[in-house]
Amino acid sequence: MSHLRIFLALAVLLAACGANPTPGSTPIPPTAPGVLAPITTPDPDAPVLAAIAEQNARSAAALALPVPILTLDDGLTDEQQEAQRLAVADPRFQRDLFDTQSGAPLRSEIFGIYPWRESDLTDSTAGCLNGPARCYRVEMYNYAYNAATLATVDVVGGAVLAVQYLPDTQPDIPNYLVRLAVEIAINSPEVIAAMGVQPEATDAMMPNAKTPLTRSRCERSQHLCVAPTFLAGTRGLWAIVDLTDFRLVGVRWTDMGDPSASQPVTEKSLQDEVITANYCDRTTPLDQAGWSLDYMLTSSDGLRISNVRFNDVPVLDDAKVVDWHVAYSESDGFGYSDAVGCPVFSQAAVVAARPPDISPIVVDGAEVGVSLRQDFWSPTWPAPCNYYYEQRFDFYSDGRFRVMVISHGRGCGNDGVYRPVIRMAWAGEQGRFSEWTGTTWQGWDQEGYVLKGFESRATDEGFMFQLETEHSGYFIEPAFGQFDDGGRGDNPYVFVTRAKPDGEEGGTDLPTIGPCCNTDYRQGPEKFIEPQPENLSDGAPLVFWYVPQIENDDTPGEEYCWAQSVVVDGVFRVNEYPCVAGPMFVPVTAAP
Repeated sequence: MSHLRIFLALAVLLAACGANPTPGSTPIPPTAPGVLAPITTPDPDAPVLAAIAEQNARSAAALALPVPILTLDDGLTDEQQEAQRLAVADPRFQRDLFDTQSGAPLRSEIFGIYPWRESDLTDSTAGCLNGPARCYRVEMYNYAYNAATLATVDVVGGAVLAVQYLPDTQPDIPNYLVRLAVEIAINSPEVIAAMGVQPEATDAMMPNAKTPLTRSRCERSQHLCVAPTFLAGTRGLWAIVDLTDFRLVGVRWTDMGDPSASQPVTEKSLQDEVITANYCDRTTPLDQAGWSLDYMLTSSDGLRISNVRFNDVPVLDDAKVVDWHVAYSESDGFGYSDAVGCPVFSQAAVVAARPPDISPIVVDGAEVGVSLRQDFWSPTWPAPCNYYYEQRFDFYSDGRFRVMVISHGRGCGNDGVYRPVIRMAWAGEQGRFSEWTGTTWQGWDQEGYVLKGFESRATDEGFMFQLETEHSGYFIEPAFGQFDDGGRGDNPYVFVTRAKPDGEEGGTDLPTIGPCCNTDYRQGPEKFIEPQPENLSDGAPLVFWYVPQIENDDTPGEEYCWAQSVVVDGVFRVNEYPCVAGPMFVPVTAAP
């Protein structure tokens, strides 16, 4: 180790502990987050981990191939291997494997091969729905362009049915890269110095959740980065690992609150296999309160509803939650891009903990609608660095409906900002979207976005937008604390894009599409607008995106997006302080 490296390690240790820790002790983290600076220059004298050397050798061998793609090889079934072989051989899947100027091969790697699900259904993949086809989804990541390529493959017919290219998108990472990231973290001098001891691999929390870090190559997800997190006292140490360069790029502390008040829930949920068989592998119909729809759990887009009708009038093609972006430092820009989804055949960071729940909406003793709810839990919630998200769709018998996202905490810090990305594709080919100007409804002539704060203009009823198709029309009322659900207001970004055929631009299950920690409009949907917004003035099938911004709080008496355990009658019970976000949709014909 160089003298500079030794000096830096000692400086980090003193900053973290205030004194040299005794062997085996856990130092007291610093009182302010973000005091540990990013590591900007790798040490050329540092030894290379054997696991890194092995991965570099595999990548180098793949780059020398005629089709330079590093394939998966361990633990695959015969059908998965065949799906991979067919995808890799397809010319559409081979997009951007070489630099257009020099012809040099670019680093591309198969990240996952998953059974096809109905949530990926498009015209091109309709044959996967019923035999004899057996289909798989093959996901590849291009490190050079930070892009994902997704293929749907029928292994019985021996054909690639569809290929989708997603720029600036990272698929869920395979398990061997998760293990590599943890090994890099626990062997990094900065992590060892900050913790006072070398952590065990089993100590790492959230090791597969992707993250950026301001002023590093991870910024805006230019590189593939994850953040194994280690608990020390009341704080968590984030070890931000760059899996493009295979090195630690930064360490950060966050305050997680009193760990003694966060014992995990011990009640056992239904088995993952039951949830998968009944709700991940097929759709389930719902027909109540005048509403009919199908619902299913996706791999990484949460609970998806589709074919939504009210009194047999088409309303939505589908709706889902694409990402949960969680930022913990506005200045340093680090956090998680969480996916939620099925507990099996999924790399979602937070998975379905029990089946969907259907219950009546009761007001003043009368049933006025039906609510569809899905919970996603981390395994040991509400312990630090564990999450509990909820999706909820409320459908009213008068034609109103509300799409809600709820965080129950506790997360990896007490200064988090949650930005869930909701996607809603409207039924109809002739959509028109309008915004209230204060005196009239002004139609949008092209794709775009807008931020709606408390000061934004609204009608007397609270409506800010109007969306009409040849089937129906709805006013849109963002949440500003008026719904009597404890919500403090969404401060949302709203995007409108032109829907694309055959599952493009989010019609099928999406990987995380945006970085966790941008504080502006760059939350993911903008990639379907920029650089040239498409025309909407001629009437078009529309997709409505809604990204609320919710700040958590652990202040006693003011808790929000938070949870803690308390002892009641000798056992742990959880006090929850959920934060609710999401807009209400009111039929134009039903509005006063």
